[in-house]
Amino acid sequence: MKKLTFFAASFLALLMAAGTVSAETVKVGIILPYSGPNAQLGQQVDRGFELYQKLHADGTGGHKIEIIKRDSTGPKPDVAKRLATELITRDKVDIVAGVVYSNNAFAISDVTRKAKVPLLIMNAGTAAITTRSPYTARVSFTMWQAAYPLGKYAYDKMKIRTAAVAYANYSPGKDSKNAFTKAFTAAGGKIVADIPFPFPKIPDFTPFLQSVKDAKPDALYVFIPAGKWATGVMKTYDDLGMRAAGIELIGPGDITQDSELPNMGQVPLGVVTMHHYSAAGDRAENKAFVKAWKDAYGADSTPDFFSVQGYDGMAAIHEVVRKLDGKIDADKAIAVLKGWKFASPRGPIMIDPETRDIVQNQYLRKVEKRGDALANIETATLEMVKDPWKELEKKK
Repeated sequence: MKKLTFFAASFLALLMAAGTVSAETVKVGIILPYSGPNAQLGQQVDRGFELYQKLHADGTGGHKIEIIKRDSTGPKPDVAKRLATELITRDKVDIVAGVVYSNNAFAISDVTRKAKVPLLIMNAGTAAITTRSPYTARVSFTMWQAAYPLGKYAYDKMKIRTAAVAYANYSPGKDSKNAFTKAFTAAGGKIVADIPFPFPKIPDFTPFLQSVKDAKPDALYVFIPAGKWATGVMKTYDDLGMRAAGIELIGPGDITQDSELPNMGQVPLGVVTMHHYSAAGDRAENKAFVKAWKDAYGADSTPDFFSVQGYDGMAAIHEVVRKLDGKIDADKAIAVLKGWKFASPRGPIMIDPETRDIVQNQYLRKVEKRGDALANIETATLEMVKDPWKELEKKK
């Protein structure tokens, strides 16, 4: 009996040793703005995927994920392209991920397409990004997913009849403006002012929003990347007395970013947005996520949509590593991601197998007081929204 036990133990040890030998190291290159005026956006994505790694360390089938981080410093496509090239040619990464800004995403996708390396977008929201390369998939959002339904809602439910649109003058801003305008005007509304903000250098929002005030619309629809820019819009809206003038402020969730709300004072109270995530969302997965976040990063720290996109992005990477047994091939990795489903803190999500783009809920939200703090309270849900731009293009 002792002899059998000895041989059984020896055999088990050999199996364990063989498993260790076959374990792979998968290199993931992350490109985010870790410095510059909006480094907080990159930090929120970073913390999201680091938290997933911490909570699900055993989710890779025994394989190791090595994260190699690179700082894009901001919306700088030339820098982003150089970093992607270095990650692929010098660091030999298996997957590239992250990417806050759309102009960076377009530049990076050109590199990853030629090199046949999977690119997983964890933020950048211009609808066309996934069409640039068959090796690109997205776990974040498209601008059309929020702006298009909000255009119809603004007319039908909020009884807004005239609107001004103001937007950062680059691809996601144009997407957001076009989506809102298309739905709003189709419903019967009228756009009375179209105001592009110079981007990324916006010296002062005052002259732009003053021209909106002069046009006297019922509402201002605004898109500006989250962070300090969003706070700048809020402050200017308040300083110019636009609410007192009867102009409602609406937009995608970027303008009331959960983690930035404490810096906005009481101005956002009552602001209506459409978005795919709120830290105040009443879902079991979200409550667990927010608790884990605060345990990891402090009671005063708040996750936001950047955070959950990083979290879900790492969940997708784990799925690829596990399903491919640590041996990453671009075509096989994308095949794994097509149709991938996940019970996210934001609600159920899926990667559309046809477009490689995110399918997810959109929530109508209103900023309200919760205790002493402001929060984006979800008031209605549109379930499993595909990218409207791609759906409309398909009908053409």
